[in-house]
Amino acid sequence: MAFIRGLAVALALVTSCYLSATPSSATSDGCFIQCLTENIPSELIFTPGSSKSNFTGVLESTIRNSRFLANTTVRPICIVTATDASHVQAAVRCGRTNGVRLRARSGGHDYEGLSYRSVLPETFAVVDLANLRSITVAAADETAWVDSGATVGELYYTVANKSSLAFPAGVCTTLGVGGHFSGGGIGSMMRKHGLSVDNVVDAKIVDASGELLDRSAMGEDLFWAIRGGGGESFGIIVSWKVRLVRVPPKVTVFHISRTLEQGAVDVLTQWQHVAPTMPEDINMEVLVQGAPQGQQQQVAVFFQFLYLGTCDDILPTIVSRLPELNATKADCNEMTWLESTAFMNFGDTNTTQLLDRSTGPNFFKNKSDYVRRGIAMSVWLEILTKWLAMNGSGIMILEPHGGFVGSVPTGETPYSHRTGVLYNIQYVASWSAGDDSSVAIDWVDSFYEFMGQYVTKSPREAYVNFRDLDIGQNTVVNDVSTFESGKVWGVKYIGSNFQRLAMVKGKVDPTDYFRNEQSIPPLLQS
Repeated sequence: MAFIRGLAVALALVTSCYLSATPSSATSDGCFIQCLTENIPSELIFTPGSSKSNFTGVLESTIRNSRFLANTTVRPICIVTATDASHVQAAVRCGRTNGVRLRARSGGHDYEGLSYRSVLPETFAVVDLANLRSITVAAADETAWVDSGATVGELYYTVANKSSLAFPAGVCTTLGVGGHFSGGGIGSMMRKHGLSVDNVVDAKIVDASGELLDRSAMGEDLFWAIRGGGGESFGIIVSWKVRLVRVPPKVTVFHISRTLEQGAVDVLTQWQHVAPTMPEDINMEVLVQGAPQGQQQQVAVFFQFLYLGTCDDILPTIVSRLPELNATKADCNEMTWLESTAFMNFGDTNTTQLLDRSTGPNFFKNKSDYVRRGIAMSVWLEILTKWLAMNGSGIMILEPHGGFVGSVPTGETPYSHRTGVLYNIQYVASWSAGDDSSVAIDWVDSFYEFMGQYVTKSPREAYVNFRDLDIGQNTVVNDVSTFESGKVWGVKYIGSNFQRLAMVKGKVDPTDYFRNEQSIPPLLQS
């Protein structure tokens, strides 16, 4: 009923220009823009070529991957910089009426840029949520409402300054909450408190009919789907209610580097078995640094641990369980939890940096894997001495699972990488402006192919927030993404939960209005 009611409202927005004109793409686009201006303040609407708007500046403001700044990138016909949920509703209704699809952008960290670009020529508009970023903390209830346009850094800073509480989310502080939560939200406290979505208790979404729904109104199936299934497939999520978590007055950050000569291979080989089975209060992330294009530097392994407690409480356990690391008290850095979120990003405890939404120019290509069986020492030796020693090699980021995140049943949320996962791998290839990008991209493609024999298989699991179009893209037939084409990449991101997601999509967006190259396709039930 909500779908039909919303369509009726959308039809009421049809403007006279559309009714009096011969239907065409140009007419639909023009009527769409006119519909927007009649329902949304004009200063929030940006179109290419307009002397009154800075379309390019707004579009590029949160493009985090600079390779999509190219002139060949398929760009939107306009951008709506919503400041209220009603603006999102109007954009959806105008879009439905005039045949213009929408893509939503919160922080701009989509690795393939699908929140603001299309791979193939297509008419679409962007709803930019960067100005929809309110955060309201209810310390007594240990909850908070956070808008999708807020960054993880802003969330951390606001929660810690208005309470003694915290929230489990990603290490990168410029991540937009909307995209990060929609894909699950792995982070440095997931072994203790779970993923971000394991702590989401309500949300508000504008659905394909332009209705604004909370958890009660959307129903439990849709609420399940948006917590790890890629929220952009089902609507535009404008805000989230989260359960905050308690943290001790002091936490400890370890930052230890080891080279090949210092036994990095031995430490890595043992780490992969130790880290997932350590006490859940500690997260033992690893970054393996290669040799960037044109630079001469030694391959090194960085161990960055966050322990929710003091050094004296955890150091004996680290020394006992991972003696190869040779950790000492000198490696300990005690601070508040909020300070740790800054320290792990910037190397110091200046927490005001968490409010900085800007990033420098970055050109990169990412891929991901999950590991359920430890990799042999001989393979780690080959990785460090061959693959990461190549010119143009990038980095590997290893994030251990286990603890709370591994105890949640596979079907509890769409994020299916739970029981039995040792750690996930993110491969990052990067280059500078003016460099030959093919060197870095060829490296990550070849390295990923090599790693296939040592990671999960059938399916080869991947993390949806590390989006990679190489693992598959939707095929559209009769203006709807097909289930079979989506299944190719979907089971890698979502596993056995993919079919349920497609069934939810079939109920709430059967015409596939919210669509991109890796959106969940609708599976209609007969």
